[in-house]
Amino acid sequence: MHWYKITPLDLLLFRDCKPFSPGDGSWAKSLFPPMPITVFQALRSLLPQTNTQSERIQRNLSFLGPFLLDSKQILWLPTPKDLVCLYPPGQDRKIATDNWSAIQRLQPLPKDEAWKHLAFDDQQIDPLVLNKKWSGNISPPKPLIKAEALFNYLENNSNWHPEDFHENPWKTQVLPHIQMQTDKRQVKDADGYFTEVAVRLEDGWCFIAGLSEKLPESVVRLGGEGHRALVSPLESNTVLEKQLELIEGVSEACRRHRSLTVPNFAYLLTPGLALFNETYSAYPQDWKLKLKGCATDKALLWGGVSTMRKENKTKEEPALLPQRAFVPPGTVYIFDGVLPEKLELLPQQGGRWLETFKQLNYGKLLWGRGI
Repeated sequence: MHWYKITPLDLLLFRDCKPFSPGDGSWAKSLFPPMPITVFQALRSLLPQTNTQSERIQRNLSFLGPFLLDSKQILWLPTPKDLVCLYPPGQDRKIATDNWSAIQRLQPLPKDEAWKHLAFDDQQIDPLVLNKKWSGNISPPKPLIKAEALFNYLENNSNWHPEDFHENPWKTQVLPHIQMQTDKRQVKDADGYFTEVAVRLEDGWCFIAGLSEKLPESVVRLGGEGHRALVSPLESNTVLEKQLELIEGVSEACRRHRSLTVPNFAYLLTPGLALFNETYSAYPQDWKLKLKGCATDKALLWGGVSTMRKENKTKEEPALLPQRAFVPPGTVYIFDGVLPEKLELLPQQGGRWLETFKQLNYGKLLWGRGI
């Protein structure tokens, strides 16, 4: 895998799944960070174009990412969803976000006297809970975690510090678009006014992503709105290279030790897809009996518009993509001692789209043990 920095040269806008047409009161919002396939398509544009149908249907490229890197070459990943900050009584978590007393992991629901009178939906797994009395405020940590701290978390060897977490390093930017009528001081009736909500990364931050092909340094179009980014090979950095090797290879280590019966848990690194009774869910239906708990967030709704080239046609045409509800990165699964057969969070059946998602490492899990 060759790793690249993708540095935005401007603001960015990656449309979410909502239909949009320019007009009075129309807002085009952004899904950020972008989905893997968006960044993959930008990198693939630097490779020679495919000309034949057999070349276009090949799925021979591998991709992993995108992830966030700061100006000090520190890799940041989504914070595990099962972590909560405990604030001292009287402490306002909104004013002093780093002044927590401790960070705890949510635990599977205990089967004891203290919890026996609570009833939950028997069609779903029980929720994770904070199995500790606490009179102060409770709140999730900042949304990004250092890769080093995440690997300690996967080894259940955490000694948390405030600097292990970071706020999202971007801000939204509202861009109104107005088209005036020719020779008049009036806005056009049709398509005359709409608003884009774009995103601008903070100075020094960029994306990194891995691709199985070697690329030259170049400028690419990132996303369907035409914004640009500089793609350059990742500079040599021993610490960062080891972390990226762990991200690529931890699942192999899990496979070697999967016969062990000790409890294990999994952290979702990239967006996944889970089907439960043929609808999108936070976990697959065949995982239900093996799960002791799941900590997640609202789904990432993504679909939209792409391009396709029909057989015997020379030009690409716009095409609508199916809208899907992806499980967000940072989701945590706690298993009841036995791991599932599939070690990625993707449906068992699908067409070429499923093959594409596997090549792009959608639903990649990092495995931990010891809880």
